[in-house]
Amino acid sequence: MPEPSEPLRLLILGAHPDDAEYAGGGLAALYRSYGNVVRMVSVTNGEAGHHKISGPKLVERRKTEAAAAANLIGAEHEVGDERDGRLWNNENLRERLIRMIRSFKPDLVLTHRPQDYHPDHRNLGQAVIDAAYLLTVPSICPDVPYLTRMPVFGALYDKFTRPCPFEPTVVVDISPVWDRKLAMLEAHESQFFEWLPHNMGKPAVPFNKEQRRKFLDTWMSEHSASIRPSLEPAIKRIYGRDMADKVRHVEAFEISQYGTEPDKAGLHRLFPMIPTAPY
Repeated sequence: MPEPSEPLRLLILGAHPDDAEYAGGGLAALYRSYGNVVRMVSVTNGEAGHHKISGPKLVERRKTEAAAAANLIGAEHEVGDERDGRLWNNENLRERLIRMIRSFKPDLVLTHRPQDYHPDHRNLGQAVIDAAYLLTVPSICPDVPYLTRMPVFGALYDKFTRPCPFEPTVVVDISPVWDRKLAMLEAHESQFFEWLPHNMGKPAVPFNKEQRRKFLDTWMSEHSASIRPSLEPAIKRIYGRDMADKVRHVEAFEISQYGTEPDKAGLHRLFPMIPTAPY
């Protein structure tokens, strides 16, 4: 019998405590269902993400929410101490990322694009790109062993088209784990039932837990439907025209030219939940 393969290791680097779940929570849940290792990191402490509370009180609340969300799927998690809304791509951040990535030894690293809307997202996305090659340089951060094999880097979906649009390499059907993704988002109560509805001008959020889940399901389903047209060609390319109509909820990822550039077999190894259709 062939030897069992080592579990894959997925690292999702978000700027804020709910970013990983929002853009990659479905993939994270699927990875865990395959017995793989998932680590979801918030690089900032989330101290600015609310309209009524801030500072240490909000930081502790968001750490608790992040832990609860990760525990729902058995993922590792971390909330960093960089200041929310004040994240800069500098030497200190770059070296923290190098140490973090080297220590975890991921197969796949996902983060924001440098074109995303939030300055923390943009600066983190650029910092990860800037750290990528240096992972293999022994004299950089010599206290942590350098990598001899570069991970694959990829970007989380965003809708922004200037200076360049998101180009989906992989689209994953997350319909089978939709409820788990909603549960992870639901754990971030300060965000999805307080701050974000306030910030986006949404109507009053229901108090009842069951009604809140319905509110969140409707909201996220509307978001899923709104991004569907831009992803439709990739969905049909990956799932085929017949299967594409049955795919209800998706997450999309753009594989970067930084790090290892996987071939078709390599992509399917990293995303075993998608068909072996041409990419």
